[in-house]
Amino acid sequence: MSTLKGRTALVTGAGRGIGRAVARRLAADGALVAVHYGTDETSAGETVRLITEAGGAAFPLHAPLGVPDDVSTLYDRFDQGLTELGRTTGLDILVNNAGFNVRGAVADVTPQDFDGLMAVHAKAPLFLVQSGLPRFRDGGRIVNVSSASTRVALPTSLAYTMAKAALEALTRTLAKELGPRGITVNAVAPAFVKTDLNKRRWATPEGEAAHAELSVFGRMGLTEDVADIVAFLASDDSRWVTGQTIDASGGVGL
Repeated sequence: MSTLKGRTALVTGAGRGIGRAVARRLAADGALVAVHYGTDETSAGETVRLITEAGGAAFPLHAPLGVPDDVSTLYDRFDQGLTELGRTTGLDILVNNAGFNVRGAVADVTPQDFDGLMAVHAKAPLFLVQSGLPRFRDGGRIVNVSSASTRVALPTSLAYTMAKAALEALTRTLAKELGPRGITVNAVAPAFVKTDLNKRRWATPEGEAAHAELSVFGRMGLTEDVADIVAFLASDDSRWVTGQTIDASGGVGL
């Protein structure tokens, strides 16, 4: 894997789960990582601690998404964090990972839930890219964390799936537009990963076994499984890959 030394990464929702694993992996590869979080300062601080104790470099970045002025607040604090570290303001890697789920079939979806899911999963990534482009160095990397639910029907997460489908559409369009600058844009689509977001799926041995059976490997995914794919897409090794959604489900639905 190519080194990320000298590069700056911003990982949204990096306080726990997949975001934490991605932040730790990018830092291990040499990047300075902005550990974004919306509400849980303690978890974000733990991510930063794990990175720095392993010899990496990171700083916390508080900015709730899906609220007025979310993107401008995030980048103001991002720039401030770099300045305080004596680093040149700039961005090489953006991982749009922050998210949540409100489960429900078509009869259960409310306008408030739909708007909230779209705001965080689709609107925020769009405007994070838009406002981030002046900071982006040529040859940068954008990685969006989607979901396998966009290709395998999951009626109990209808609005969530619609938001992730919008994120994948954004991925393809941005890849076309940003290609002349050497910026690649890709997405990864996990399925059942052992995170807090999916805790109800593996809270019991029976639940975990049932979801493990859905993968051809006979287990649920780990956050590191997804982080390693993101690290590849963030590296120079992925320079000829863009506009793609990489299945990271462990073969669910084959």
